[in-house]
Amino acid sequence: AAIGMATLPLGGGPDLPAEALTVVASACRDHRRLRFDYRDHEGEASVRNVEPHRLVLARGRWYLVAWDVEREGWRTFRADRIDLPANARGDRFTPRDPPGGDLAAYVQRGLAQATWRVRTRVVVHAPAEWVAARLPAGTGVVEALDEGRSAFEAGAETPAVLAGYLALLGADFELVGPPEVVRAVGELGDRLSRAANT
Repeated sequence: AAIGMATLPLGGGPDLPAEALTVVASACRDHRRLRFDYRDHEGEASVRNVEPHRLVLARGRWYLVAWDVEREGWRTFRADRIDLPANARGDRFTPRDPPGGDLAAYVQRGLAQATWRVRTRVVVHAPAEWVAARLPAGTGVVEALDEGRSAFEAGAETPAVLAGYLALLGADFELVGPPEVVRAVGELGDRLSRAANT
């Protein structure tokens, strides 16, 4: 669940020393910008300038949900990949409305998508409400394109698994790449067609 900054328990996980979690928590509470070094999941380093919003505990780790000032968008940072310098806290900022309302669900969706090795954008020939009701939790946001079409991002470990997952939608759909997913869907279609004709 998302943790209110004034009541953040210290030492609440292996990610960071309590002092570092306290700095992040107080920056959220006081609406102070943070500047820190960050390593992504591939080990690439970058300097981030953010407006910290909340700390969220998910899958046994702390995550900072913040507005990335230079990238102009909401980002989730794994706490144990944050390196806070002595002068990390900056100027005050006016808080923004959080993404999606439910921060715990927002982080869980991001974590689910981050583990996908293969991704594709799917345009479904069905209304957004119909599609959203048939997708598993954590799939992401279904975007309404018009009254009869919607879109979402789908992912899986392999193209073949993703093709099987999409076949269960129960509606016509189009794929916006990549070629290996398009090929896997075609191969699955051929296999199903052969099975139906035997």
